Amino acid sequence: MGLAAKLVLSPLLVAQALATRRRLPRLPEAEGAREGVAGDGPVALRLLIGGDSSAAGVGVATQDQALAGHTVRALAERVGGAVAWRLVARSGLTTAQCADLLIEAAPPWRADVAVFALGVNDVIDQVPPRRALAARERLVAHLRERCGVRHVVFMPLPPVHRFPGLPQPLRWAMGADARRHDAALARWAQRRDDVSHIPIDLPLAPKVMASDGFHPGEPVYRLCGLALADHIAAHVWPRLAPTARAR
Repeated sequence: MGLAAKLVLSPLLVAQALATRRRLPRLPEAEGAREGVAGDGPVALRLLIGGDSSAAGVGVATQDQALAGHTVRALAERVGGAVAWRLVARSGLTTAQCADLLIEAAPPWRADVAVFALGVNDVIDQVPPRRALAARERLVAHLRERCGVRHVVFMPLPPVHRFPGLPQPLRWAMGADARRHDAALARWAQRRDDVSHIPIDLPLAPKVMASDGFHPGEPVYRLCGLALADHIAAHVWPRLAPTARAR
């Protein structure tokens, strides 16, 4: 959405945003362990998963049904060994707040690869894409220097313009902002060899979403987890495997 259109519609957009915040149910984060080992045999890969409510599993009952559960199970099958994993996620986090959460954690958890689902709260809080990218830079630097992470995979921002829980024109406005953030993220990741951004086509519809029409349901988490596992196994793990096995 252009700036002129947003300015014209701003009173309506603000009113819709406040009404939507009051109307949508506050769903809890998924229950269950936030660290463990998936698969059999020696640990082949250590994976850190972080982010906002979509990383925390809001929309499903347990972590087994959420992004973490689907990702680590599929990844263990693909790398031919166990995957040690930890989830650090909290509903409502912007990218900068997520970076602060990881930086302040003591002691830092060592990992080979990290996966993050972030960005929707940057859109909600009207964080400019350049500031969100600066926070991602800070996050990646911390993970590399303090946690030993050699590659960070960023999930794409979801197609907010398809969220059934948002009214129009708020859905249109937030969707345009999300696409702008995601395009900036993709360009930034393309210039680096320690970061990747994976596009995932999410066919969002009420039947695959959570009851609030805003958060993912189990089918979406499963699709994203399989896409992450495929990407890491095919494009990240082959470069890291010799070093990881030598630890």
